[in-house]
Amino acid sequence: MEPWLRAIILAAIFGAVLILVERLVSAISRSRSSGSAINKRLQMIEGGHTREETMVALRRDDDAASIRFGGFIGRIGESLRTLLVQAGVTGNSGQIAIMLMSLPFVVFLALLAIFSVGGYAMNVGRVMLLAAVALGLGAAIPFLILRFMANRRRKKMGEQFPVALDVFVRGLRAGHPVAAALDLLTAEMPDPVGSEFGLVIDEVTYGADLRDALDEMAERWDLDDIRMFVVSLSVQQETGGNLAEILDNLTKVIRDRQAMVMKVRALSSEGRMTAWMLSSLPLLTLLIVFMGNSSFFLDVAEDPIFVPAFAILILMWLIGVFMIRKLVDLKV
Repeated sequence: MEPWLRAIILAAIFGAVLILVERLVSAISRSRSSGSAINKRLQMIEGGHTREETMVALRRDDDAASIRFGGFIGRIGESLRTLLVQAGVTGNSGQIAIMLMSLPFVVFLALLAIFSVGGYAMNVGRVMLLAAVALGLGAAIPFLILRFMANRRRKKMGEQFPVALDVFVRGLRAGHPVAAALDLLTAEMPDPVGSEFGLVIDEVTYGADLRDALDEMAERWDLDDIRMFVVSLSVQQETGGNLAEILDNLTKVIRDRQAMVMKVRALSSEGRMTAWMLSSLPLLTLLIVFMGNSSFFLDVAEDPIFVPAFAILILMWLIGVFMIRKLVDLKV
């Protein structure tokens, strides 16, 4: 590679890292100076958004148009919407979708231009290799980051939910009605529980039924603990009984279930870590070796056998990831 081209690439990497650090520092500064708001919903309301605007942004109702297509595109739109809701991303949906779809193409065109200028003649094997690297850098890594953020917030939601039920039960025993007891959670609980119950209160305020609002919350997060809470509340409203006592017993069941889940996760931690390593190591190895010594793969890509061999390798890796995922997907 020419020295001037290497200098341009290093300068571009330095500029990207500098911009990223500046954004992180500004985000931390804003979060520290956000006032007394304990969760994102209250912060948005304090920032001047109306309750309707806040509800649309947090529930990502502007994504609903992508689901109307139906079929495969509709399922992809619904999965992306659920992932963004669980990850806590509230940016513009159109911009996020365009960025996620265009980033692999931008990376591919950039790699194609860089290595074409560097003196490599493009053939089917090299184009295929660059496309695989572009998909890894532009599609797989952003998806894994979003998945990591979503899993972390789902785990936090599960940990906070028994505490939220304790606050709710104390409100009921203090004489508050159900809606007022739920409203206590919106001001006393941090994210994600505080914002989610705030959305429930906003939906009820705008005319939705309480059970329907809670059902939608359970569907957004796909947690069995929330579904048990919704079922308990629905049964109590239809048959009567002491709701505080029912939810107190439910809290004990949820905590016992979480203890069992943690025990199972501890016993299976070695297998799950092995699964993660076996799934991600081939992709990471490809990206690291390619970024460190790109000629190692580009020279091999000239061989005619590279195209079918590389295609078979990718297919075997995808089958292995699918099988490993099925083996470590434990249900408790």
